[in-house]
Amino acid sequence: MQSLNVYDLNNTRKAKMELVFFNRVPKVGSQTFMELLRRLSERNNFQFNRDAVQKVETIRLAEDQQQEMAEVISDLPVPSVFIKHVCYTNFSKFNLPTPIYINVVRDPVERVISWFYYVRAPWYFVERKAAFPDLPLPHPGWLKKDFETCVLSGDQECTYTQGVSVEGIGDHRRQSLFFCGHAYECTPFNTVGALERAKRAVESQYAVVGVLEDLNTTLAVFEKYIPRFFQGVREIYDTSAEYLTKINKNNFKPPVSEKVKDIVRRNFTNEIEFYQFCRQRLHKQYLAVHLTQKHLP
Repeated sequence: MQSLNVYDLNNTRKAKMELVFFNRVPKVGSQTFMELLRRLSERNNFQFNRDAVQKVETIRLAEDQQQEMAEVISDLPVPSVFIKHVCYTNFSKFNLPTPIYINVVRDPVERVISWFYYVRAPWYFVERKAAFPDLPLPHPGWLKKDFETCVLSGDQECTYTQGVSVEGIGDHRRQSLFFCGHAYECTPFNTVGALERAKRAVESQYAVVGVLEDLNTTLAVFEKYIPRFFQGVREIYDTSAEYLTKINKNNFKPPVSEKVKDIVRRNFTNEIEFYQFCRQRLHKQYLAVHLTQKHLP
């Protein structure tokens, strides 16, 4: 533990511009983090930017699309934050300055359950229909599915077959995809190759990857490692916690038994390893700051 070094764990220093790029994973509390950043933008005097709601969300982009997005982000006034559902994008590949990369992860099985019920929530379809009136309504039988029956009956939606590639944000099982990148090798579900690419990006590129289940530690690390943007985040959260914890909360989500969760976990081995890797790194960052402060004269 004494060998932990804040400098080695601080990728914020590698950024070439004062811009936070939050390529947010769905269903990890990212709406709460967006609201925190919006409030912080007023407190800490930076510009808040988020991508418009899309009818069809594309998270894995072709190279020309990656470059176009990176150029748009690079042209934003600094300091700024930009938020979008999209895979990790290497700005330096296009000779553009590197932003401060951040993200948040969640227990992958809890996340997949959350997504299952989120896309079936009545208010979700009301919002989607209001934004895009031509969207067809889902089949009532699909809406009435419950997660436990879906898993136990071998329904294709809940089998999570190893190595399968499904494009689009609807393939919610692959949390690691948001860190692995846009390459085709990142698309097969729960593979070692995608796991290792995602780990490498987190370790070498991301300033902070927070963990929803470790919220206090996450906020402390954000504030210590990216103070220009996150100074005061814990104070803001503490004064508005009741409201912030209810953002996007789905009251239609029933409990799921540990028996069913264990069945799902067997197919999420590498996704679980990636989550634990991110969690361990977050705690290293937290402890490194604590040890540094403890040994200051």
